Amino acid sequence: MRSFKSLSEQEILALAISLEEEDARIYDDFADGLQTSYPAQAEEFRKMRVEEDGHRHRLLDLYRARYGDHIPLIRRQDVKGFVGRKPVWLVRPLGLDAVRKQAELMELETSRFYETAARKATDAGIRQLLGDLAEEERKHGRMAEDMIAEAPDSEAAARKREFVLQVVQPGLAGLMDGSVSTLAPLFAAAFATHNNKETLLVGLAASLGAGISMGFAEALSDDGSLTGRGRPWMRGLICGAMTALGGLGHALPYLIPDFHIATILAVSVVAVELVVIAWIRHRYMDTSWSSALFQVVIGGILVFLTGVLIGHE
Repeated sequence: MRSFKSLSEQEILALAISLEEEDARIYDDFADGLQTSYPAQAEEFRKMRVEEDGHRHRLLDLYRARYGDHIPLIRRQDVKGFVGRKPVWLVRPLGLDAVRKQAELMELETSRFYETAARKATDAGIRQLLGDLAEEERKHGRMAEDMIAEAPDSEAAARKREFVLQVVQPGLAGLMDGSVSTLAPLFAAAFATHNNKETLLVGLAASLGAGISMGFAEALSDDGSLTGRGRPWMRGLICGAMTALGGLGHALPYLIPDFHIATILAVSVVAVELVVIAWIRHRYMDTSWSSALFQVVIGGILVFLTGVLIGHE
């Protein structure tokens, strides 16, 4: 992956063309998915798709005038700093509120991209076009906010988006990794040794090691300039701390001298951790309770059983 700062103006324009093509197709998918239940909103997304096509044509005209007909294929996944998007075709039926939130995040990210790119550009024509597109993408974001009458106050919605991006997402990623990935080594050690001290040491090593690893991985994932995900070191700190906390929760019960009591308490803590993770996914990630519980609990149980089976070998 390339860093955004390393891109030339030609590469920035090529990336912008790719982004507009992708966004236009996503809006077309939104319109198709909402047509039956929300025809009026589906028509709004068709209009937004047409406007995204217009942006692409303006970018193509400027690119040809500056650099000719060959456009290198540069996609969002080739550049650090973009948030991954779940394919729309995997999420059916589409809910209006979930679609509106997704559209808001798309436009927020794209407008930030254009603002950052405009500041970087030295060519007057390129700078002007990127600045104009940034303003038009902000208007799209406001259209998405107004898509339903119950849309929350824009300032409050913006604060909530930032909280989810900068705190909830890195914290949830860390908590899931710490709670689930440390189950196998901890309980393998517990059932293999029946020694609380050795089990505790394995749990501490796995939890703190995972916390350091996840913290660095999150901090290095992107600089937050395009995504609005905040300072890298803060995200890394949140992710690393939650990873370590997730593992320590079921390691610390082995401070209790009695092995059976410690193990029962550790298993109880694991159950609470998995329910908390499912609740966070339901509360902030628009995941249904049934889906969140199934994904988290089934995964946790499989990892737990893996550790128990290895420990009994």
